[in-house]
Amino acid sequence: MPINCFMKRNSKIRFLVQAAIIAALYAVLTHLQNILLPGLTSGAIQFRSTEAMCVLAFFTPAAIPGLTLGCLVFNLTSGYALPLDFLLGSLASLLSALGMWYCRNIKILKFPLLGMLFPVLFNAVIVGWELTVYIGDAFHVNALYVAAGEAAVIFTLGTVLYFAIKSRNLDKRIFSLT
Repeated sequence: MPINCFMKRNSKIRFLVQAAIIAALYAVLTHLQNILLPGLTSGAIQFRSTEAMCVLAFFTPAAIPGLTLGCLVFNLTSGYALPLDFLLGSLASLLSALGMWYCRNIKILKFPLLGMLFPVLFNAVIVGWELTVYIGDAFHVNALYVAAGEAAVIFTLGTVLYFAIKSRNLDKRIFSLT
C-alpha cells in the first residue's frame, strides 16, 4: 500500500474519531451538568457549559459534525428538549461550528472574536424563535435570554478553553489531521 494512501486513510480515521469523541463528550457532559444542576441545560435561560466546546471548531473541522451530533444526541435523550429542538438546536450547532471553522483565522489581538459570536447569534435567533413558538413571550425577549446564556458560556469557559488549547500547542499536537 503506497504511503500517501495510508496517510489519507489515517487522516479520515482521525477525523471520524475526533468527531465521535467530541459528540460523546458533549452529550455525556451535558447530561452530567443536567444531573448536577437541573434546569440549566434547557429552556429560555440556559447555561450549557458544554457550549464552551464550540471553540474546538477553531482547531478541527471534525468539531462540525461532532458538536452537531452531540447536541442532537443530548436533545434526543434528555427528555427536556422541545420537539423542534432535535432539528433546530442541532441546526444552530451546525451553523455555529461552520461559521467558527470558516472564520478561524480572523482574530483581534490573537482572539477570534468574530468566530465566538456565531454560537451566540445562531442560538439566539434559532432557539429564541423556537421558544417563542412553544412557550410564547416576545421573540426578542427569548432571543436575548438565549444570547445572554450562550455569551456567558462562550466568552468565559470557551475563552479559557481556547487559550488553554493554544498555550499548550494542543491545536497542533491533537487536532492536526496530518
